[in-house]
Amino acid sequence: GTCSSQSLDADIKMQGLMLALLASPLGLVLPSSPQLVSTLSPFQAINGFQHRSLATQLTARVATPVTAVPSRTRAAYMSEAAVADEDVETYQFEAEVAKVMDIIINSLYSDKDIFLRELVSNGSDACDKKRFLSLTEDGGKAYEGRVRITADKESNTLTIEDNGIGMTRKDLQNNLGKIAQSGTKMFTEALGAGKDATNLIGQFGVGFYSAFLVADKVTVVTKAADGEQLRWESTEASTYTISKDDSAPIEETGTRLILTLKEEADKYTDDFTLRDLLKKYSEFISFPIELWTEKTEYDQVADPDAEVKEGEEPPMKSVPRKTNVWEKVNAAKPLWMRAPKDVSKEEYEEFYKTTFRAYDAPEAHVHFSLEGQVEFRAMLFCPGSVPWELTQDMFNDKVKPIKLFVKRVFISDSFDEQLLPRWLSFLKGVVDSEDLPLNVSRELLQKSKVLSIISKRLVRKALDMFNEIAKDEDKFKSFSDNFGKYIKVGVIEDRDNKEALLKLATFASTKMGATTLPQYKERMKDGQKKIYYVSGSSKEAASASPVLEGLKKKGYEVIVAVDQIDEIALQGVGTFDGCDVVDAAKEDADADELSEDEKNAKAEAAKELEDVCAFVKETLGTQVDKVEPSTRLTKSPSALVQPQWGVSPQMQRFMKAQAAAGGADAMMGAMSANLELNPRHPVVLKLKQMVADDKEAAETKDYALLLYDVAAISTGYEVADPAAFAKRVVKLMGDGLEIDDDDDDDDFESDEEKIEFPDEKPAAKQEAPAASGEKAAAKDKKPSAKEEPVVPEVIEPQ
Repeated sequence: GTCSSQSLDADIKMQGLMLALLASPLGLVLPSSPQLVSTLSPFQAINGFQHRSLATQLTARVATPVTAVPSRTRAAYMSEAAVADEDVETYQFEAEVAKVMDIIINSLYSDKDIFLRELVSNGSDACDKKRFLSLTEDGGKAYEGRVRITADKESNTLTIEDNGIGMTRKDLQNNLGKIAQSGTKMFTEALGAGKDATNLIGQFGVGFYSAFLVADKVTVVTKAADGEQLRWESTEASTYTISKDDSAPIEETGTRLILTLKEEADKYTDDFTLRDLLKKYSEFISFPIELWTEKTEYDQVADPDAEVKEGEEPPMKSVPRKTNVWEKVNAAKPLWMRAPKDVSKEEYEEFYKTTFRAYDAPEAHVHFSLEGQVEFRAMLFCPGSVPWELTQDMFNDKVKPIKLFVKRVFISDSFDEQLLPRWLSFLKGVVDSEDLPLNVSRELLQKSKVLSIISKRLVRKALDMFNEIAKDEDKFKSFSDNFGKYIKVGVIEDRDNKEALLKLATFASTKMGATTLPQYKERMKDGQKKIYYVSGSSKEAASASPVLEGLKKKGYEVIVAVDQIDEIALQGVGTFDGCDVVDAAKEDADADELSEDEKNAKAEAAKELEDVCAFVKETLGTQVDKVEPSTRLTKSPSALVQPQWGVSPQMQRFMKAQAAAGGADAMMGAMSANLELNPRHPVVLKLKQMVADDKEAAETKDYALLLYDVAAISTGYEVADPAAFAKRVVKLMGDGLEIDDDDDDDDFESDEEKIEFPDEKPAAKQEAPAASGEKAAAKDKKPSAKEEPVVPEVIEPQ
């Protein structure tokens, strides 16, 4: 009765809104709308206390943006309420077994050869289990495990047999009938604390199925301790059967795996193929791997066809006899599993030669293990000479420096994520770790922090090995000659180990055949503040560069960068042990080394040669960046030096060649250098006089151009116009002589115009007029048979 018409309209609107909201769960949020908020506000202001609280809540709900609470439908709330009242049921994923097997067999492995590695590893695991149990049992006797392989070409079968622990019927169902259930892993987990005493390999439970990569039918004959001999058989990995077996009995315990090979897999019955795969993958299995091999032996028997004299013994002949024997294939020992102190030098050399098929002895080796966050064992070898495959390409992708093993089983030597940086690609080594992130096929190495840890430790140990080599002068010289370039690549690419590598990198110098930066620094003169280097096509050419004259006068040693990699490495050094490493051919390279008198002399020379420098710069144009007097020249009249960020002539040629090889345009030709003039040289003083007399004369300009050409040649640059340079030199050589510079070729007859052939009659022939008496005498005179023909006199040109 107290509400006005305005409040009544608002109340009606409010009641309708409340009905709409209450009909749905309170979690429903309407879009924010200024009109809706304005509708609720009057109701909140004029209605009674009982409605005010609800109105406040509704106003807040309506004003809330949609993103604050997820919008949900009434059906969703009703569905959730229904589910909450019922029991929750849990379901397991199901798989189509045939499809899973197809994926495992045909998609998991990239190389069919892997099957032999997996099956031999399974046999080794069975032997290791039995060995462990024989050691733990009371009164256990010594156990000698082995894996035997027999190939039958006639039946196209391959048999792999071990005398390991064997399997019961339940084991066959669980280990072979269940995909991805590893019996080895379950055995290891059951051991608990004793698992470290084993060398079990399996972990994924799918290695057995790699047999179907090469076999249509797989038969497993097995016998466990105190159990019956059973047969497990499967064709094309679709279904399997288990039954009692009455074939050749297995002694005590073990497993016999018979593969009926596919038609295209008959190569796996070849003795050489099997031997090669076993050497590659299972060389270091801890149990003997024996291959049933045919051998030919020769017996000495009496020759029945030979004539035998009375009283003499009959002559003998060799008769071949074929026999089959068990031959041990894995003769090499996994030295990395032993302590370094227990391995002799001879064993290291033999291991290096057999494992990496090398003919030379290693220069050095390092053998170590890491325990803690990541556990692995490793061995690194430095070859005694450059491997043949690296002689043509120092970064040959086909060269694999590291062989990766997991519990002595070879996994791979090709990784997308390399264990060693490419500057260490000349090394040979093995790494054995159980912590490596392998995929199920154990062919691919996944990227992880573990790889980074292993890689850093390998690099550190390699540097330690190089430092040991450096202690022997002869060994270090041989090492530097063979692998010095790789160390310099490391200086360029490996920032983390740059300082350590700089102590090992060797360079030629003006005083030594080869030197390291620490050795150079020990020989530095008193007061020398920088380490200088210069590049050139050869040591002799670089040492003769005029830019070194000032440094030589002070007795400074200069490093010579003959190879492009030397220059690139030195450019990136910056500072070494507190000394700047600078290019002696750069402008102001020796600015910090100048005394006050030298600085004053340079300032005076700049004033005296101001006109000469301006004239030369105007004459040369863009060929030079600037022209100035030099403090470094003592014997030469001029020299070209690079600006602070310029590129040396040696590097310019290299970049041009690289651009040409890549099909790009060479852009280095337009790079200009600085021309420095020796203010005390007679040639420069003569040019100064010529400029003062007549700088517009052609001789003056030619003289300036020739001075530039001399500077370019002496400092290793290419002459842009060799013909013009040669012309200026000839003109200088002919000073005082009359040399015709006219280029008109009309005054010269071509050789073709001078040649006359005997059978051709010229249209008109002019002869010098002869006297009448001479004509008559010539007419009456007949050549005598005894007369020698007259040979015209040849006039030699002067």
